[in-house]
Amino acid sequence: MQHNPCRASRSRPHSVLLELSHSSRRRRPPPNRATEINPRFSPASAAASDLPTPRPPGNRDLPTMASMMQPQIILLKEGTDTSQGRAQVVSNINACTSVADMVRTTLGPRGMDKLIHDDKGGTTISNDGATIMRLLEIVHPAAKILVDIAKSQDSEVGDGTTTVVLLAAEFLKEAKPYIEDGVHPHSLIRSYRTAGHLAIEKVKELATSIEGKSLEEKKSLLAKCAATTLSSKLIGGEKEFFASMVVDAVLAISNDDRLNLLGIKKVPGGTMRDSFLVNGVAFKKTFSYAGFEQQPKKFLSPKILLLNIELELKSEKENAEIRLSDPLQYQSIVDAEWNIIYDKLDKCVKSGAKIVLSRLAIGDLATQYFADRDIFCAGRVAEEDLQRVAAATGGTVQTSVNNVIDEVLGSCEVFEERQVGNERFNIFSGCPSGQTATIVLRGGADQFIEEAERSLHDAIMIVRRALKNSTVVPGGGAIDMEISKYLRQHARTIAGKSQFFVNSFAKALEVIPRQLCDNAGFDATDVLNKLRQKHASGEGANYGVDINTGGIADSFANFVWEPAVVKINAINAATEAACLILSVDETVKNPKSESAQGDAAAGAMAGRGGAAMRGRGGRGMRRR
Repeated sequence: MQHNPCRASRSRPHSVLLELSHSSRRRRPPPNRATEINPRFSPASAAASDLPTPRPPGNRDLPTMASMMQPQIILLKEGTDTSQGRAQVVSNINACTSVADMVRTTLGPRGMDKLIHDDKGGTTISNDGATIMRLLEIVHPAAKILVDIAKSQDSEVGDGTTTVVLLAAEFLKEAKPYIEDGVHPHSLIRSYRTAGHLAIEKVKELATSIEGKSLEEKKSLLAKCAATTLSSKLIGGEKEFFASMVVDAVLAISNDDRLNLLGIKKVPGGTMRDSFLVNGVAFKKTFSYAGFEQQPKKFLSPKILLLNIELELKSEKENAEIRLSDPLQYQSIVDAEWNIIYDKLDKCVKSGAKIVLSRLAIGDLATQYFADRDIFCAGRVAEEDLQRVAAATGGTVQTSVNNVIDEVLGSCEVFEERQVGNERFNIFSGCPSGQTATIVLRGGADQFIEEAERSLHDAIMIVRRALKNSTVVPGGGAIDMEISKYLRQHARTIAGKSQFFVNSFAKALEVIPRQLCDNAGFDATDVLNKLRQKHASGEGANYGVDINTGGIADSFANFVWEPAVVKINAINAATEAACLILSVDETVKNPKSESAQGDAAAGAMAGRGGAAMRGRGGRGMRRR
């Protein structure tokens, strides 16, 4: 059957007909949007382009046009956004640098605070790096890595969250010129990992151990570590007062790893100096009924019963059905309900306990029953507080009042209910196990107390880490300058381009003392030159920034200490984050996830609007 060129031309796109009418101008037809070319090489398409195209008779120009319209291969869904190459690496570096600029000014004792206002109307004032990074809700995929390392530093060590973000961003900033000049990222990654390993080994070498000291000496050393952490916080003006309180609280739980055994209770009002430490458990007075005021509020060496059951009169459910043949039987049913609750209360009294705590409700009947027998009770106690009371007093939480023996009862030396500000606190002190402590925080504004709690959390974590690792290093940028000097000297022994990369790593470490000077209003260039000269002399390994005078001073002699694990973890996490971001050369954004989020939000709005319309229209509609 002979090929009909006219029929073939009708079935072809408009661009082909255009070429047939202007065959002398050999233009390539524009690609169809439905089959847009993906910028990826495919062996199959290359092979297909080499095959000879059959020429239909009667038209010599048509085969040439057909050979130029090969079928295109689509790998990714239409609308997918792809970015790759050197420009993508530089873009990720710029995003991480922008994130670091947000928290840069919060570093050190003279760091500024950030006020973050959320969409729900809440305000947070903080200079804690992890808190700020968490509240910013960063969406850039590469910059989220800095948020993750700040969170890991906070959970692992407790302090140094701003430091780790600044170090990672500075490593990337130093790598940016090399990336723009065409250096392969893996050359930088290899050198950065080597430099990071050398830096960590140097920190371990310079660390000073506090092992083998007496208890009083150890408490003094730990208090200095806590004071260094608190010096950059909002409560830095009272750092000595809170440092000793934190050390006593951490030593109270000894070697127990459960951080929830250390409670922090916040009471607005008063001054910071009104805060106090309870060597035991303290929690706010729970909801109570009328008979509560008749109960005694102080006991000496009482027995404590901890329950997880309700102590109130429970009637049958509404849909319960009871068939009676004699009306007199109804009274026996009512009496049975009362007998059940009275039986429980009698067993609590016979146990010999003078204090009854329950996680569930204690009703008005039980409250009055205990008040008549000089027993203190509290219901709806928080789960966390009840567990801390059990750990401190040696009691066990019971789910039944049957067979309550002395072994499950707790005890303490003194129990009292004390007024703290506008709140009343139940305080258990002199507990036999001594495995818990509570800090009651006072202050003016709620935001101030919230920030004080975050500051104390950092100090508690630092003291715990110093107790476990028993090595400290000088702060104030001293350890960073010493490592920088060591890496610069090591770089001179390296042949090849790696010398530049290790040198850049060393230069990036100087961001900590430089930022400390900038935040305090000092001349960073002048101070850094003095530090370089002092460290190069070989006698100034412990010299850092003197935040009070604007010069340099021996940080170790001035008791500006921090646990070695803080610096080790910060360098390790920052190096890994920088290497991870440098290794990413392509970002693919799937449009499905974006459209799914948009559809979900629209659906939620439509659901709420539809429900509102149904609620307004349905109420007044007449039923047919």
